[in-house]
Amino acid sequence: MTPRFVLAVVLALAPLLAAAEPATLVRAAELKKEPATDAAKVADLAENAKVDALERNGGWVRVKTAAGAEGWVKLLALRYGGTARAGESGISQALNAARTGSSGTQVTTGVRGLDEEKLSTAQPNAAEFKRLQGYAETKQASGSFAESGKLRAQRVEYPK
Repeated sequence: MTPRFVLAVVLALAPLLAAAEPATLVRAAELKKEPATDAAKVADLAENAKVDALERNGGWVRVKTAAGAEGWVKLLALRYGGTARAGESGISQALNAARTGSSGTQVTTGVRGLDEEKLSTAQPNAAEFKRLQGYAETKQASGSFAESGKLRAQRVEYPK
């Protein structure tokens, strides 16, 4: 086989390698239209719902539900593979991990942050700042909310 033939086969099979990865929701979550907390809600997903993870974007994962709906959920709401079989106890899972050297569960977290270059070239965005101000509450409204929840003020010192 020539290297060109091997490359052609790999390229032809690449879409199959990018198949969806099965995942389960570890808690109820909103399926969003875009990877953002303020994006429109597509649907509510129940805890333990099975989905196919299609693509990752920062702290969000695009998923497809069993019903065929597609959207974005937060990365930390998903558990990939390694789910326990019905009736499998924690002890049997631990013994299996000791026997095989793997628990079968993979956890990856993290969100791309700002690097030194991005911070040094940052520019103000007046439109986003105005949008952010729309989330602000007055001291009176905040006090009323806290009072309705029977919350009380508590002073917390900054860590040293």
